[in-house]
This record gives sequence, C-alpha cells and structure tokens, in this order.
Amino acid sequence: MFRRRRPLLRAAVVGGGAYVAGRSMGRRAEQQGQAEADQDQRISQLEQQQAPPQPDQPAPAAPDTSPMIDQLNQLATLHQQGVLTDAEFAAAKAKVFGS
Repeated sequence: MFRRRRPLLRAAVVGGGAYVAGRSMGRRAEQQGQAEADQDQRISQLEQQQAPPQPDQPAPAAPDTSPMIDQLNQLATLHQQGVLTDAEFAAAKAKVFGS
C-alpha cells in the first residue's frame, strides 16, 4: 500500500508545484504586459505635450495679378482663338501698355 501511495503522492506534489509555478508565471507576464501598456501610454502623453502645436496653415493665396496682366492674358486668349487679328492684337496690346 505504501508503494502505491508514494507515486501518487509524488505526482500530486509535482503537479501541484507545476500548477502554482504556471499561475505565478502567468501573473508575472500579465503584470509585465500591463506595465508596458502603461509605459507606452505615458510616453504617448509626453510626446503630445512636447510636440509644438501645428498651426492651421491657410491655403496658399493666388498670386496677386495686376489688371494689366489680366487684360494681356485675355487679349492673348482672344488672339489664339482667332477672334483678334495680328493687327488688332498689336493695337490692343499697345493700348494696354499706353494706359
């Protein structure tokens, strides 16, 4: 009878020890994971505090054009479309520069 109990008792002790060790390792891994998550969150918060605020940059404004350039562009477009002849284009251009 003693012989049977010893192997069973030994198996129970070894199994119980392995169970306790496994739970301990699981808790340790869970605590380490939680600590890493907390550290990542603190680093993220610090990075947000240190980053300079991004100013809202307006879209680049169209370059200011003078009325003379606008008129010349319109005349050039009309000349290219064939609405103005070469002579009419030259006269209109001279008029824009003369004014």
